Amino acid sequence: MNLWELPTSVKANGHEYTIRTDYRAVLDVLTALSDKEMTGDTPEETNYIQREIIRQIMFENPDSILAEDLEPALKAVAEFIDMGVEKTDKPSPQVMDWEQDATLIIPAVNRVIGREIRADKYMHWWTFLSAYMEIGECTFTHILSIRQKKATGKKLEKWEQDYIRDNKDVVMLKDKLTEQEKREREEEEQALRELLG
Repeated sequence: MNLWELPTSVKANGHEYTIRTDYRAVLDVLTALSDKEMTGDTPEETNYIQREIIRQIMFENPDSILAEDLEPALKAVAEFIDMGVEKTDKPSPQVMDWEQDATLIIPAVNRVIGREIRADKYMHWWTFLSAYMEIGECTFTHILSIRQKKATGKKLEKWEQDYIRDNKDVVMLKDKLTEQEKREREEEEQALRELLG
């Protein structure tokens, strides 16, 4: 992958497939893949659903992908999304959520880019991601720092504890529950309220 160019396609078995490269398409994929409703009853079904999400959103013409090219094409899209940076197998705690943190990320990226990015009809994912990686000190990075400390069990400073108390809805990552889990939680809360009078 040539990092000096902005790719608009991926190759699989010598065939080239045009992909959607606007940052919104990639964020749609990342949001859908983190949605608990986008799972199946078995790991195989979940894998199929996730592959279809990527295929349908990221490829300009998803039905043109040859069956034998699908796996390498999906792998190439994953590399595109990661901007060619190899991921480690070591899991790290989740400290951000593209969807929940959008209201914090957008102003920070706007500041790096120097304009309102949502007004742009198109911005390549790598341009967006590069700006995201250059976000300096801001509200979003303070919140990430607090989340990282909490996730790794590090002691929070007094101002961080106060900040969490005053901004809990912004600082704490929300559970992404399925509709069934939401109903069950509501039923449990209702039963508890009735029990407590």
